[in-house]
Amino acid sequence: MRKSQAKIDRRGFLTGSAALIGGAAIAPTASSYSRILGANERISLAHIGPGNRGQELAWVVAQHKTRHNVEMTAVCDLWRLHRERAVAENTRFYGRSPRAYQYLEDVLALQDVDAVIISTPEHSHSPILKMAVEAGKDAYVEKPMGNVLVEAKAARDAVKQNQRIVQVGTQHRSEPYPAAARDVVQNGTLGDVSKIEIVWNYHGPRWRGREETKQIREPDTDWRKWLMTKPYRPFDPQVYCEFRLYKEFSSGIPDQWMSHATDLVHWFMNDNFPRSVVAHGGIFAWHDGRENADTFQALLEYPKGFLVSYSTSFGNDAPSFTRYMGKKATLINHGGEGSPRYSLVEEKGNHEDNPGIDEQRPSKFILLPGETKLPPMGIDDLTLNHMANWLECLRSRQQPRCTVDEGFAHSVACIMSAQSYWSGKKQYWDAASETIQDHPPEA
Repeated sequence: MRKSQAKIDRRGFLTGSAALIGGAAIAPTASSYSRILGANERISLAHIGPGNRGQELAWVVAQHKTRHNVEMTAVCDLWRLHRERAVAENTRFYGRSPRAYQYLEDVLALQDVDAVIISTPEHSHSPILKMAVEAGKDAYVEKPMGNVLVEAKAARDAVKQNQRIVQVGTQHRSEPYPAAARDVVQNGTLGDVSKIEIVWNYHGPRWRGREETKQIREPDTDWRKWLMTKPYRPFDPQVYCEFRLYKEFSSGIPDQWMSHATDLVHWFMNDNFPRSVVAHGGIFAWHDGRENADTFQALLEYPKGFLVSYSTSFGNDAPSFTRYMGKKATLINHGGEGSPRYSLVEEKGNHEDNPGIDEQRPSKFILLPGETKLPPMGIDDLTLNHMANWLECLRSRQQPRCTVDEGFAHSVACIMSAQSYWSGKKQYWDAASETIQDHPPEA
């Protein structure tokens, strides 16, 4: 754990090794890891699900090909179009073609593949992660780690039993500005935090209208395999390409946006599982056949004694923000997910006699050492650093920045929120049995 903001600089954070983050090393055994990577040995990766987000991750990996001696040697996608596109892109990156497979079982059987990247639809993250680690592969898995509790638990347990190195793709843990802001929370500058407010908005029919829906044909994929653990339904190109809008495959806003938000709360506050969650929302902006809410709000209570309010609207792009409200000060993140701008406002006590006092309270922005001006709102894709951390950990066998335990924790928060929304009931986390209930757990 970092002790002070002054010890963080952007270049050092972007180039730091896994050892700087801490965490216990995993001692590989002959049964759990057949090929121990040397310091200079090439890391051989396979990419499972190189779709839209997968394209971004493939580019990120390629940026590390020289420094981390890594190559995408295999790609796997059920859909022929994505598979062929992934081959072409990786051929440009590495100068030679990766092997292409339609079925993940064939990829997991490859003895020369060290690890896999999983960027498939949300409903398949946990089942594929479980299969991968049981096949002896380390993994980088996109968030949420899971959206069905029993599947997320099974994946987590399999990772631990097989002693795999797994990085979950909540990449903001690897960015320097959130790390500096976390230090402010951890060193007591805010005092006791009682409430955290998160408002992330967007104006548009998010996830609807993808061009792929006009391109996908059932003979070019394997619909039953795509469904994974879900019951059969007739082939639907919109469900296939716009799955985030359909509740059987994704919770939408919780899975996609709230997973990042709650992961940062857990990291900043060192409190990983909500005690209870109540959520509400609906389809108020985009009546286009979607099943998941376009307007959503959740309230989460945590054991340490603070309330988290999370809110998203897709019908209005009002300014987004996050506020950590403590007795001594407020930490404000200006902008939506990934914004690097954090400021600190000291608390001045009761202002009832001067309603305009807020305008007079100074706001001090958090800058990294050597910086004299605010960072731009759109900075480099620091998934680069999150990926680098994972690649380093594949060699060191240290735990990465977002472990399977932390991925499980944000999954629980999002699953509870989705269940509360659909059931209309407050949901409670029973830590002893690791179950979600609609009544408080027995003491």
